[in-house]
Amino acid sequence: MKRKDLSSIEREALLMELLTRLLREEISSGQVLRQLRRDVLGMSQTQYAELVGISRRSLSDLEADKASPTLALLNQVLRPLGLQTGLVPRNRGLRERLLTVDKSST
Repeated sequence: MKRKDLSSIEREALLMELLTRLLREEISSGQVLRQLRRDVLGMSQTQYAELVGISRRSLSDLEADKASPTLALLNQVLRPLGLQTGLVPRNRGLRERLLTVDKSST
């Protein structure tokens, strides 16, 4: 897939949309990784796997939510996207409140 020439504002908007959908459990973390890799970086799985120092198969498993990676591996894979792993409430209501608080502060 050819890289889309997104402006920094468009990249940030896409990231915020994907993270919001992730917190609402509308998409998986693997789907977020795949979409950012393709739509923001315009890279194939092979290219991105080489960039982050893992096998293409490992990246494929992460994107398909079939892997049980360590936090170190997740941070290694997310680093080029400007992301890191963090703590998120398991309770859906708390996550929704976080999203609401975030929107009201912007």
